[in-house]
Amino acid sequence: MADVATPPRRSRITPEREAELYEAVLDLLREVGYESLTMDAVAARTRSSKATLYRQWGGKPELVARALRHNKPVCLADIDTGSLRGDLMEMVALQDDCKMEQDHALMRGLFHAIHDNPELHQALRQLLVEPEITGLNALLRRAVERGEIAADNPALEYVVHMLIGGFAARELVEDRAVDQAFLAKYIDAAILPALGV
Repeated sequence: MADVATPPRRSRITPEREAELYEAVLDLLREVGYESLTMDAVAARTRSSKATLYRQWGGKPELVARALRHNKPVCLADIDTGSLRGDLMEMVALQDDCKMEQDHALMRGLFHAIHDNPELHQALRQLLVEPEITGLNALLRRAVERGEIAADNPALEYVVHMLIGGFAARELVEDRAVDQAFLAKYIDAAILPALGV
């Protein structure tokens, strides 16, 4: 009979301690990048044992992905103002310009790291990207149900691509970080018209 693998046992870490650990991980990522980030450095910075870190998060990819997920201000599926434009503008209003600039630089570094690290790619997709896509799809589905968007609008499946494109293109084209003002204008000028709103 084959042995059944048991999931790693998780110790009880308070939400405050978990938030502190995640912030330390993000600080280290900003300082040294993903490749140079070690569990030893996280343990030293947070005064934790490596055993605790591995028991709680399994390894560096999951720890980094969970730190990034914890860093998100709100779940998109929870935004419901009653209109698509209101929902998208609320999403923008919940962002902070300084934090977006820091996060953009952090994500740019991680995008390079995922090419050589399939475990990181998988963890980011599972813990960061897929929940955001699910939330955005829920937001768009409500807009279809309210009659704001035609259910057969071909742009619906590309909204996430348009949003990511806005983030990536501004730095490339204008050599400027994305901020709230840019996102609000971009949504009004590009995304809403593509959706027929």
